Amino acid sequence: MRVVLGVGGGIAAYKAAELVRALQTRSHEVQVVMTRAAQEFIQPLTFATLTGQKVVTDLFSQGSASETLSSAVEHIALAQQHQALIVAPATADLLARFATGQADDFLTTLYLAFTGPVILAPAMNTAMWEHPATQANLETLRTRGCFVIDPDEGWLACGITGAGRFPDAQRIAAEFDLLTEQKKDLAGESILITAGPTQEALDPIRFISNRSSGKMGYALAEAAARRGAQVTLVSGPVNLTPPNNVKLIPVKTAQEMRKAVLANLEHATIIIKSAAVADYYLAEVPQQKLKKTAARLSLQLDPTPDILAEVGQKKGDRLLIGFAAETENLISEARRKMNSKHCDMLVANLVNQEGLGFESDRNEVEIILPAGRTVHAGPAEKKEIAESILNQVATLRLSLQRMDSAV
Repeated sequence: MRVVLGVGGGIAAYKAAELVRALQTRSHEVQVVMTRAAQEFIQPLTFATLTGQKVVTDLFSQGSASETLSSAVEHIALAQQHQALIVAPATADLLARFATGQADDFLTTLYLAFTGPVILAPAMNTAMWEHPATQANLETLRTRGCFVIDPDEGWLACGITGAGRFPDAQRIAAEFDLLTEQKKDLAGESILITAGPTQEALDPIRFISNRSSGKMGYALAEAAARRGAQVTLVSGPVNLTPPNNVKLIPVKTAQEMRKAVLANLEHATIIIKSAAVADYYLAEVPQQKLKKTAARLSLQLDPTPDILAEVGQKKGDRLLIGFAAETENLISEARRKMNSKHCDMLVANLVNQEGLGFESDRNEVEIILPAGRTVHAGPAEKKEIAESILNQVATLRLSLQRMDSAV
């Protein structure tokens, strides 16, 4: 998971470095946010070295006007980009500010903007831990959905023995994994996903393509792998990092994508065709660059192979999920395509909405299900849309299995 680690200003702040490593060994990506007080106990450079990422320390940048404007909304960006927030050590002061909704630094502002799970690992003097105000704040935060990992008992920095000791880093990491355990509802499935555009050559340096970035398909591949599936990703040319634990097959043309899909169809149990395949190609590509002249140029283009329709004819008992990018009549066109291509489910979106769809990190879709039922998802980040789509895939697969067992 992508985790924000908020480090509060207590003597245990230096132990947060051990927590970074404990989370990393469990394959989590960590972004550190430090309060001003935390920097009195440990330097941001330590965390930057461990995580390889900039450590956020201030709500507002001290740089140029543009940097200041960017930092002013950075807490919103981090809240949207990360899946969990761990605060360790969570000092008595931080707990009080969280409980009363204060937002006077980056960490408290981030907390208010965060919609994912929040895990608090308090550490403080025993008397502070047992004080009714601290306990009341903890009860308020628990009521609001925060997870609290109670501190250990032992020798404290103040020289006494009691409750309030920073929990062992491995214990925090283990409890975090239990609290945020990912669904493995796609375990046992072999999912074949296509993503991105194709490029159809016109000459050695020109080609026909489209504005697809591949972000939706890559988000689906990442989410499916995280949910336990074996994932094969057939990708057209994109500028994206391949997801972890995914088999990547890069292709360029529609013919290459067709060949890769059919070669991997046998072992697939679910096929998700999210690629934006070019509709036409030039059958005879010139060996030399086409020269520009004053005359009008006409090209004789042929249709590319309809991969979705071909897979629909061969899918057998596999689930087939198609995609439709439309500019009008979204639902009717999506249902027509779903029926004509023999899809079990179809995801449709309007591509003429500003800030959504092609080239964007966000999307808004209609998920067309059997019997004409539709589910709306978004506007939201494509990673969230991917989860919504896979929720419907998992539900459909389960319902079909139950029908088979009943027969």
